Amino acid sequence: MLKPPRAERLAIGGPAGELEALIETPVRQEGAAGPVRAFAVVCHPHPLYGGTLDNKVVYTVARAFEQLGAPAIRFNFRGVGRSTGSYDEGRGETEDALAVIAYGRQRWPQAALWLGGFSFGGAVAYLAAAQAQPERLVLVAPGVTKIDVTHAPVPHIPWLIVQGDADDVVPQQFVLGWAAQLVPPPAIRVLEGAGHFFHGRIAELRDAVLQFMAPEAPPVARGGQGEARNR
Repeated sequence: MLKPPRAERLAIGGPAGELEALIETPVRQEGAAGPVRAFAVVCHPHPLYGGTLDNKVVYTVARAFEQLGAPAIRFNFRGVGRSTGSYDEGRGETEDALAVIAYGRQRWPQAALWLGGFSFGGAVAYLAAAQAQPERLVLVAPGVTKIDVTHAPVPHIPWLIVQGDADDVVPQQFVLGWAAQLVPPPAIRVLEGAGHFFHGRIAELRDAVLQFMAPEAPPVARGGQGEARNR
């Protein structure tokens, strides 16, 4: 049975002021040695529609990364919770994500970055990836209908899109149509019948992330279609 991670609440300096953050660090097994292999940053859904670091999809993606041994940082974008500033249509939020990533790299200088995001946060993570250069990227129902991401370079790393085919917030045809134009393409997992918030499908979402992140998984292979959704 996995032990619960150690939780640390803190404020991280961002371009618009302090960003409320939660770091959860897996409890390492006895005898484990060596530096942290990777750390994760996961971005939350739209700030104007109730998105926060406590969103269950964000929590699930972060916990999947933690299960693989990576400390995970969830944080509130500017103007959300105790984070200062105000909504900035994705531009400032991308800067917020980069500030949190910079904090992680200072704290764990030898560690790789695993970057994730859900809905609006998925689009922000995609934009941030161009500068942050993560080792792995996981986007859950990325809000490509909410933020223009067409100007961002395509990641040349292993990356995953998890999408629901019953998503009425960010419909799968828009997400998959966008992804089909990208070279190299992402791995894609579609969860049949799943809505935007993955009600009743959280365990399948977690398993999709874990399967993609497994060391033996192919770097950029298209996953089977059959599950997910966004905002």
